[in-house]
Amino acid sequence: MNKKPVVSLPKDISPDYRGSVQELYFCRENPEWMICKTTPGGSVFDVGTIFSIPGSDLCRTAVRHKIYSLLGSAGEWREISGDIRRRYGSDREHLDFLGAGILEEFVENGAPTHHLGMIDKDSGEVYADGFPPNPSPYVLVKKYKVIKPVRVRLFSNYLWDYSGYRGADKYVIPLENIVRFGITPGSSVYRKYLRMNEKERRAYLGELGLKEDLAPWTAFPAPVVDFTTKYEPEDRNLGLQEALYISGCGGDEFKNLIRMSVLGSILVFRFFEKLGLSLWDLKWEIARDGDKLVFVDTIDTDSIRVTAGIEYKGKPYFVNFNKQSMRDYYKIMHAGWFEAVQSAKAEAAKSGRSFLDHLREGQEKGSYPVTPEVDGDFISIQEAKFNALISYIYGRADAGETFDRLMSTGRREIGYYESKGVLSEFAAINGLQKDLK
Repeated sequence: MNKKPVVSLPKDISPDYRGSVQELYFCRENPEWMICKTTPGGSVFDVGTIFSIPGSDLCRTAVRHKIYSLLGSAGEWREISGDIRRRYGSDREHLDFLGAGILEEFVENGAPTHHLGMIDKDSGEVYADGFPPNPSPYVLVKKYKVIKPVRVRLFSNYLWDYSGYRGADKYVIPLENIVRFGITPGSSVYRKYLRMNEKERRAYLGELGLKEDLAPWTAFPAPVVDFTTKYEPEDRNLGLQEALYISGCGGDEFKNLIRMSVLGSILVFRFFEKLGLSLWDLKWEIARDGDKLVFVDTIDTDSIRVTAGIEYKGKPYFVNFNKQSMRDYYKIMHAGWFEAVQSAKAEAAKSGRSFLDHLREGQEKGSYPVTPEVDGDFISIQEAKFNALISYIYGRADAGETFDRLMSTGRREIGYYESKGVLSEFAAINGLQKDLK
């Protein structure tokens, strides 16, 4: 029986890196390890931590640990291999692409990840499989370098220099790899599509591998991948050519990066499908380690978009069980503040400064509204979502019981907007034009 590693939890010390939703600590027991602590805070629109949901840290860590455990399981990949043939057997080109080498490796050995396990909050023991007796918001991972691009000014233009990635190893590839199973009204792809003329739309659909026009709340015949920047101040949409360039990968390696992203997403799709939830999109980060690509960073309800179709007073809606619910809250309940954030980002694109500087300056002058606090009643609804998910992950409730709890909580969220007199605004974002099936 292998003895579990034991690490010292970072108590009463400052993190080596403090993000908007997690803190990172270099591990004293091994310089190649890092301890990640999920926080209950939340961030939307790249503004930083502006709200907190009780219990979300423990739940998001549990989701992360569960999914990474599944990624590393060869048995799970054997099931997925058969599922892929059933789902995409009619699309030979797509099936051949997914099955080109990497899937067989996953079936044999599991997928390579940086995840080493969840840490018991009392003993410090690291559990690679299952959950510790005393679950915590801490996980242990292998450490990979983060190389930031350098901003370059050319007259009135601001460019990004990614040359630091050439020849590097053991680094996080500077891309958000976004996999989409369908399109929602709030997706960046759909907003970009709406701004295009007809010729641009045809070309864009071709790059995504799609033939039909984009329409909200419709599923794709097969998953598609697109990219944004990872380490620039604001996420920037990238075409395939630029994504290949800044990744530092060769052509074949870049295709493997896409394969990995899709295969990992199919695994997550199956996980939420068992709860009656629909996965629309999620984002992965992948590191380069010699001749291997490795899944890294967190994967939880902050980096995915899952929904349930819910009927409320005879009308169909989608309710989000992820961070999109908070984005929608700010858009609906604090539209003036949301517009100020967009205005600050537009100013930053011209000045080359961080949009947060513009936002803070505008708030100090009174030209932008202050960052609003979230209504406690709405926070309690989000807390109930997390409580339902964590009960399922810990085995305290089965899929059917969890589905019922999630549906009840979803109806509470719709009722909240109705009580505030803004149900029509919620319906404009998350309503359906046709009946639920």
